[in-house]
Amino acid sequence: MQTMMDALVKEAPGKGLTLKRVPVPQPGIGEVQIKIHKTAICGTDVHIYNWDPWSQQHIRPPMVIGHEYVGEITALGPGVSDYSIGDIVSGEGHIVCGHCRNCRAGNGQWCKFTRSVGVDRDGAFAEYLCIPETNVIRIPANIPEDIVSFFDAYGNATHTATMFDVVGEDVLITGAGPIGMMAVGICRQNGARRVIVTDVNQYRLDIAKQMGAHAVVNLAHDKLEDAMREQGMVEGFDVGLEMSGNGAALNQLLKSMRNGGKVALLGIAGPGTVIDWNDVIFKGLTLQGIYGRKMYETWYKLMAMIEASLDLSPIITHRFHYTEYEKGFEAMNSGHSGKVILDWTK
Repeated sequence: MQTMMDALVKEAPGKGLTLKRVPVPQPGIGEVQIKIHKTAICGTDVHIYNWDPWSQQHIRPPMVIGHEYVGEITALGPGVSDYSIGDIVSGEGHIVCGHCRNCRAGNGQWCKFTRSVGVDRDGAFAEYLCIPETNVIRIPANIPEDIVSFFDAYGNATHTATMFDVVGEDVLITGAGPIGMMAVGICRQNGARRVIVTDVNQYRLDIAKQMGAHAVVNLAHDKLEDAMREQGMVEGFDVGLEMSGNGAALNQLLKSMRNGGKVALLGIAGPGTVIDWNDVIFKGLTLQGIYGRKMYETWYKLMAMIEASLDLSPIITHRFHYTEYEKGFEAMNSGHSGKVILDWTK
């Protein structure tokens, strides 16, 4: 008889998820089984919950979703040698082929054949998860599990905020969602001179301020130019981090950069987004698209920053038992949240 577990399943097309009993996954060759302790709700999970156009194109129900987590290894598949039962771990959510040009060059984050946990294969919103040993990240004992639960998203923020040197630089972050909030702390920790954040959500801007932003600008009623002037800025921003996926925000960022500035693009702008290429070409801007995390240099850096005193706790605004997942998604959909944690230990 199969052993069963609780899991949050996207059973069919349409809004919502179902909490149901499903078989406990067993580790195959080179895989580990992880008993999930904590998970965090990501923007991708919200897209899947709401069944928006992106989800309709990419998700094939039924499947267990979720990809931000921390847990404990409970079983080892054949051939696993680097981990032990009882290890506290998280995991890189992009499972790559290992043999394409990018993988062999050490650029697995660009693997064309990536399969993502909780998107292309069953995910972590469950009592147990199996992933390849190569994707497992052992967690130092001094890092709280609530923080580790959203290391996947923190990795996106780290990859974006460390793409360009920010030491002594003026940084503009467009979008104060959880990743934008984290980017504030990363830029401050890494020596940025000024960090300014724009959004239209005051709740999230207030958290960005807690994370160390020198100024936050609610574009619903304030002007970025006023904040720049108050901060003594003359030429524009040295580094721009686009986290919003909003076309107007992207264009404002490009216009606000100094000549020779550098821009990291994480937010996914909608179809038909138009930018003024004069801002890019005549300013000599560098644009870099960001996807996922560097495998596995980003993981090293993000843990090192936590151990060196970066405090991400202000970003956690809600905690629920996994059976209260509806409240978690309600909080995320409201816009009045940072990271929402689901507890699978009770």
